[in-house]
Amino acid sequence: MSMSHVALRSRRDLLRVGAGALLSAGLWPGSLRAADNGKGGDFTFVTFNDTHFHTERCPGWFAKVNASIRALEPRPEFCLILGDLGEKGRQSELGGMRDALRDLGIDYYTVIGNHDWTEPTDRSVYEQLFPGRINYHFEHRDWQFIGLDSTEGDKYSRSSVQADTFAWLDANLARFDRALPTVLFTHFPLGDGVMMRPANADDLLGRLRDLNLVTICNGHFHGFTERTFDKATITTNRCCAISRDNHDGTKEKGYFVYSARSGALERRFVEVVA
Repeated sequence: MSMSHVALRSRRDLLRVGAGALLSAGLWPGSLRAADNGKGGDFTFVTFNDTHFHTERCPGWFAKVNASIRALEPRPEFCLILGDLGEKGRQSELGGMRDALRDLGIDYYTVIGNHDWTEPTDRSVYEQLFPGRINYHFEHRDWQFIGLDSTEGDKYSRSSVQADTFAWLDANLARFDRALPTVLFTHFPLGDGVMMRPANADDLLGRLRDLNLVTICNGHFHGFTERTFDKATITTNRCCAISRDNHDGTKEKGYFVYSARSGALERRFVEVVA
């Protein structure tokens, strides 16, 4: 009987069959786990990207963004910010964005973008204001979240994910729970064919293939894109900035609201009007 006709009823069945047979059949362990998401609590979280905080209009704009998020029902439990918090990595920009995030009144988790580097080799301002927010992971209600640095200094395009990120990932992969539904969030787009995708994006995704990836949240490209990686959805979104335009020519600015339930995610876009 071919692998495509084997009834894999449980995770124990997957282990019995073995990864080699699954790979040869084109059925990756991480993909199959997505069909067996018995874990994962119910909650809501928000993501936004490319805030580019650097003009006098930014504080008022983020007061509107924060008011919109605070008005959501149910109330989001935290926020993921997908890089490019500032424009040139200055203290005034990143500090202003940090203050805006504090005013939001919920936990927030950032990743660094190329515009958050002060110089091509200097990210010290970002690290001072957002300590421990380069490569890291956390768990929330039986979900797993992995934040990664996908930048190569301040490069905008034709970039590659740096060796430090791969080294961190290789050192920590054994610590991740393969069964927990997982969200990866990083700045540069990892979806196939999306503009400004890092040259070694496939190498990064390949290391995560055995995880139960549900969604990969990206920024950098100011516009909506959606791709897939096995069973995971990879997205970029319109920028959440008053100071910059969208790359795809759209005018809407805002954020995504994700609702987690039974190991799956539902997503909707919320527009904020200036």
